Amino acid sequence: MPISLSPTSLILVAVMTDPRDLEIARLLGWYRIPLRKAPKVVAVDYLAFYQTGAFGAEKWRIQYISPVRGHELTTRAELLRDEVDHQRAKEEYYKIQIGPLERLPRSILAGKWRRITFLYTTGEYFLKAESINDLIIHSEERPTLWKALRERAYLAQTYQALEVPELDLDAGVLAVLLGIKVPEDPEVPKVPEVPKVPEEGGQ
Repeated sequence: MPISLSPTSLILVAVMTDPRDLEIARLLGWYRIPLRKAPKVVAVDYLAFYQTGAFGAEKWRIQYISPVRGHELTTRAELLRDEVDHQRAKEEYYKIQIGPLERLPRSILAGKWRRITFLYTTGEYFLKAESINDLIIHSEERPTLWKALRERAYLAQTYQALEVPELDLDAGVLAVLLGIKVPEDPEVPKVPEVPKVPEEGGQ
């Protein structure tokens, strides 16, 4: 893999619901997240892009990863100047500045995870992953990941840093913060499902 991932690299798996957004990332070097839907920490090392059903033959997989250069808070109207009359034009968005997109030598396939939301993982998991399920941090390692994300948020003085929960969290709450929904039914297979996120079409 051309990108120099380290085992401790913090990675945010972001959802791409429109091929146009992938082109914006490729050509203009940024990705947007509505503030109202944003995960608690956006100050990560890399974004990995999960492509939804809108990508046709290349749907339901992660094919690209990109280093994060920084982020800022802006409005949708500032980001998409050809859509200033959009109903969400005045809403606040994170603009994540990214470096060049790198295509993975082997796509990370969704498997049973057809609809996901933002998901945190690390370089160690990412480098070994063949499916989305392989990106899920083991339960005993999740407090360590959350601690790293929390420290990163404060160092970066992220807009929502003061809202980042403390370290001593219930396992279920921690799973949700990391983008994982713990199955409630003990008979459910070990592959967890993440809360459904709407397609971005109207964002």
